[in-house]
Amino acid sequence: MENVKVGIVGLGRLGKVHAKNLANLVPNCELYAACSLVEKERKFAKEKLNVTLTYDSYEDMVKDPNIDAVFIVSPSGFHCQQIKLAMENGKHVFSEKPLGLDVEEIKETQKIIQEHPDQIFMLGFMRRFDESYRYAKEMVNKGALGEITLIRCYGIDPSDGLESFVKFAMNNNSGGLFLDMSIHDIDLIRWLSGKEISKVWAIGKNTAYPQLDEVGELETGAALLRLSDNSMAILVAGRNARHGYHVETEIIGTKGMLRVAQIPEKNLVTVMNDDGVIRPCSQNFPERFRQAFVDEAKEFINCILENRQPEITAFDGLQSTKVALACQESFEKDELVEVNNNDSK
Repeated sequence: MENVKVGIVGLGRLGKVHAKNLANLVPNCELYAACSLVEKERKFAKEKLNVTLTYDSYEDMVKDPNIDAVFIVSPSGFHCQQIKLAMENGKHVFSEKPLGLDVEEIKETQKIIQEHPDQIFMLGFMRRFDESYRYAKEMVNKGALGEITLIRCYGIDPSDGLESFVKFAMNNNSGGLFLDMSIHDIDLIRWLSGKEISKVWAIGKNTAYPQLDEVGELETGAALLRLSDNSMAILVAGRNARHGYHVETEIIGTKGMLRVAQIPEKNLVTVMNDDGVIRPCSQNFPERFRQAFVDEAKEFINCILENRQPEITAFDGLQSTKVALACQESFEKDELVEVNNNDSK
């Protein structure tokens, strides 16, 4: 296989990030096709990315024999069905997180993936490809921090997107704050610690937009997690960071601690003026994790070319989703919730 021909479904904000990377920055990859219900997005793919074909039907795209792999960047509720269709049509599959919104549907999807061992499947937990997080993982693995006792994660979107999210939430199901946003942090906790999460207790509050109470959504939430070895984790998720996109992770161990991105710095520039000393901040996730998105796409293509499965699996998607849903349940019921970890890999 000289070049892997890829078809992408979904050309929203994240879809465009992936599409541009696949078209311009990933070796041995050809962005061959793009699928969207929106004519403007199909036109963008044709004119700006020079894709060979555009589709308004995903079913038609995955039947194209010229396509080797699909990138699924559609709304979360479509992921499981689209993975199934792609697998049944012999395609390798990259799917953005979450794997799905329903645990039983995810389990069925996991079975389908396992029934096609010659096809590559990869889930989009891009933080595992970020240079800083990979360094933190290396430190943990070599025992530099000793035994982990606590992991703290912040994931807060910039406030300039909150109003548009409120409009979306009044008519659509995002899966809830913890599934929509904290799932990256949940995956990091599992990846960094090597442990499963056994119990969660979550709380939250809507302040800027109390109307989110009506649809069971949150603008700010927090959760306390117990891991299988009784170590702890704290999640803070939100949609209202005034300074920009704020992602921060702290790992505390018996021999030391480390912190990733205490300040979400955009670059190495420091501005000194009448407002004081200012460090510019990343304003969104495509900017903060620009290289990580490229590197995860490279890994997917390399896995296809080298005929090997990636480290991130459907099981990772299942476990992270279970924890996120447990956090949502805990918030809604205002009680401690146990996470069922009896499912096999």
